[in-house]
Amino acid sequence: MFDPAAAAAELHRMRRDRCRVLPFPGAPSTVAQGAAAQVALAALVGASAPAGFKIGATGKRMQEYLGLSGPAAGFMAAANVHRASVDLPFASFIEPGVECEIAVRLARDLPPGEYTAQTVADAVAEVVAGVEIVENRYDDLRTLGTPTLIADQVYHCAAVLGTVTSGVDWRSLDLGALQGRISVDGMVRDQGVSSDLMGHPFACLAWLAGSDVAAAFGGLKAGQVVMLGSVTPPVWLKAPGAVEVAFEGLGSVRVRLV
Repeated sequence: MFDPAAAAAELHRMRRDRCRVLPFPGAPSTVAQGAAAQVALAALVGASAPAGFKIGATGKRMQEYLGLSGPAAGFMAAANVHRASVDLPFASFIEPGVECEIAVRLARDLPPGEYTAQTVADAVAEVVAGVEIVENRYDDLRTLGTPTLIADQVYHCAAVLGTVTSGVDWRSLDLGALQGRISVDGMVRDQGVSSDLMGHPFACLAWLAGSDVAAAFGGLKAGQVVMLGSVTPPVWLKAPGAVEVAFEGLGSVRVRLV
């Protein structure tokens, strides 16, 4: 019988020991088991009430890059969610990468259930640019399996959120057609468009609200932050640097890995 606590403990050990995540006895074999192990992992790191969630592989480019057929979600702990410009120690991350994301803050709960991009819109309080910091601790994802990737928070390590652009109401923007770019040390490294996020960023939020991971945590809660996915593949960093993500209409957000 699958034991989510034992699976979470093994993943936590690998993270603590800065090990690669490899297949292990007792690993989850279904998405539901992966979600249950993720809840157990959240308890181990003091995040049973998450600050929010990240969604990975919401764009076609990211799905092709990761070899996944659809999105996957992971919780975010409050200690790893940062606002506006911040400096973070490069050495604290394992093979870090940065992603070009759109993020939302929720104004009200979204209990487990079926949603559409239209029905989740009223639950959104803010829409901002975001940087997700991910860690490449995996080898062959086909061997590891999607359930284990889900249990391990889908590459997530930290998130940095921008601030609401003064005088701009996100409702006045065409959120399905925003151009985004990611730069490192002032050089543009990649660009993308928000329509690649399941057709519209809020379609990603609707998917999350109806997912096994959200259900395992009791649904999405007011005040939580959701990273809706990257419009570009991750930019892997070999050395410290200054990262900026910018979306037209949403402004920019910066993080320095020092």
